[in-house]
Amino acid sequence: MFGALGRFAVRRRRLILLGALLFTVVAGVWGAGVFGRLGGGVGFDDPGSPSSHADRLLAGPLGRHTADVVVLYESDRLTVDDPAFAGPVRRALDALPRQDIVRLESYWSTGSPGFVSGDRHATYVTVQFRSPDDQERVRVLRGIRDRFEVEGPTVRFGGVTAMTDQVNSTIARDIGLAEAISVPILLIVLAVVFRSLLAAALPLAVGVVAALGTMAVLRLVTLVADVSTFAIQVVTVLGLGLAIDYALLAVTRFREELGRGASVAAAVERTTATAGRTIAFSGAVVALSFAGLAVFPSRFLLSMAYAGATTVVLAVLTALTVLPALLAALGRRAGQSGLGRRAGEKELGRRVGQSGLGRARPGASGVRWYRLAHAVMRRPLASALAVVAVLVALGLPFLGVNWARPGDWVLPAGADARTVTRELAERFTADPAKIVTAVVEAPRARDRAALNRGALDGYAARLDAVPGVEGASVTGSTGALARITLGYAMDPMSREAVRMVEDLRAVPPPAGAVASFTGMPASRVDIVNMVVSRLPWMALFVAVVSTALMFLAFGSLILPIKSVLLNLLSLSASFGAIKLIFQDGRLAGLLGFEPVGAVDVNFPVLIVAIAFGLAMDYEMFLLSRVREERERGADPAEAMARGLARTAGVVTGAALLVAVSVAGFAFSNVALMKMIGVGLVIAVVVDATIVRGLLVPATMRLLGERAWWAPPPLARWWRRRGTHEHAPTTPRPEEAVTSR
Repeated sequence: MFGALGRFAVRRRRLILLGALLFTVVAGVWGAGVFGRLGGGVGFDDPGSPSSHADRLLAGPLGRHTADVVVLYESDRLTVDDPAFAGPVRRALDALPRQDIVRLESYWSTGSPGFVSGDRHATYVTVQFRSPDDQERVRVLRGIRDRFEVEGPTVRFGGVTAMTDQVNSTIARDIGLAEAISVPILLIVLAVVFRSLLAAALPLAVGVVAALGTMAVLRLVTLVADVSTFAIQVVTVLGLGLAIDYALLAVTRFREELGRGASVAAAVERTTATAGRTIAFSGAVVALSFAGLAVFPSRFLLSMAYAGATTVVLAVLTALTVLPALLAALGRRAGQSGLGRRAGEKELGRRVGQSGLGRARPGASGVRWYRLAHAVMRRPLASALAVVAVLVALGLPFLGVNWARPGDWVLPAGADARTVTRELAERFTADPAKIVTAVVEAPRARDRAALNRGALDGYAARLDAVPGVEGASVTGSTGALARITLGYAMDPMSREAVRMVEDLRAVPPPAGAVASFTGMPASRVDIVNMVVSRLPWMALFVAVVSTALMFLAFGSLILPIKSVLLNLLSLSASFGAIKLIFQDGRLAGLLGFEPVGAVDVNFPVLIVAIAFGLAMDYEMFLLSRVREERERGADPAEAMARGLARTAGVVTGAALLVAVSVAGFAFSNVALMKMIGVGLVIAVVVDATIVRGLLVPATMRLLGERAWWAPPPLARWWRRRGTHEHAPTTPRPEEAVTSR
């Protein structure tokens, strides 16, 4: 099947390349419109949660009672009583268009001293917009933001709507920053790893086709569903990462086939039959890993599923069609090193031959990996236990993680939203944006009489007695619904806030009524519950489909189970490091962020999808070559050593290039993006070196032939119907090996 695809790519290379060019142009023109249709918003909430239910009720006749935006005015030398301060601010507020504003309150409209700082050099204005939709509120704010600006006092914008707007704008800038940092370095590393400027352009071609195609698909998705701005991050990171993996694997195999004396056409066919098969199976694993995100109902994670699965599918299709056509068109120019050969290659060839690797030599680093594999396999149990102990120790700190949901804390310390929150906490008696709303409803008509003012006031008094609540009062009622507004002062991402929400939900409402709570602390609890409760189902889905696909590829049930367990171990090291860095503040100065004592709960979900997928890529690359070596007649230990030697350059090169491509996000000003960047770099590096170079050889030596076991009925089915396109089982005379 895959060999036939390679032959087709050789015969129809011009047609394929022309079609790819047309597709890229059309997709680029159409897909560019996706940026105007993406909804950054919050998008993290579970639509089926109690807080989302409360939000839907508040979007009806009852209405909301909160501060969407808090506008802070302050001056070093003027006070709010000075006409030079008060006059411009009051005139600006009076001139605001009110058609989209339900409530606008200030010191001058309320007379409340709570609107003025203790030193009287600052005051704030609260704005509640009419629309219940977070994205519409962002658009309204952008339309009138300049109208708040005045001469004299400094103006800053806080609150959830302003925070959302600032996160969206910061992400847009950070994409450019990440590319400015990563791309120049990436181009240099690509040229070094591929040892040819021409070959180095191949992953960029695959990445561009996949990325632009994904943007076009995402624009189609936006016609029927909301897609988060964060999806572009996945397209950028994953599209380039997979393009690098697949191109490096294909080019390496293409060069090997040319080195054996094959013609260009034969080399493309053999490359597609072997490397193409590996790419197809590994891509299927990665795509289904992202499809597993569909178990989460939040718009943010569903957007990641759309973007991730589409990017993977397009990257695989491009690698199986456009990449072979490019190799056929470039011919031996793609197989040559334009940067020169290393000195002493004759001596290297002698050493490689002595190592038993034959004439298709993997290079000096391959010899080192070959010898390392044999060294590890001489003491496999001790080696495996030592590596497992290290990875478990690295992951243990994650047991103390404090989960959070995105809020203004994801912004840099100097951002307006964080500055306003800090100023309100330090200089004012209360933060008007720190609101929890209780929606009380009487589902049955006979219980509606119970929602009288006395019962509601009594319920509000009981809520006010909950530790952490600073004032609770009935602020609205209509028909079978009533609204109670509660203030609080603690950090909404703290453990104290979790206890407050749990205590509030434990307070019994009036007889016959039910209560739902919303606000930052309540939605944080619901988002964490959603992720924590559904993550095991996603992990189970990914494990099952990975096992099934790896069985189809190799005919073994032991190999996929082993691979899943080892990949989880490598992920644990990344999780532990992220907890130490971002929750505990280690390396905060170096990475340029202010720790808040929490880790975003979306982080492990995205890392599992992206890093697990890339790790399975590397595993498939390695095991495919190990299987080939077994079929050439090598014993299990020798096959493992040869497979590692032949793929070590591909895996470590791919890991290095992926790390460079995502490292730019470590410099992002959005903490969630910084977490993903740092976490991916750690996960990829650990997997490509410690796990792939040490733990896999040790476990494969311990398993021996049992690694390739499957129940007899499944084994018979695979021998009849499994995929069997692979390298020739009988080596050429010049490729004969000697036992170690």
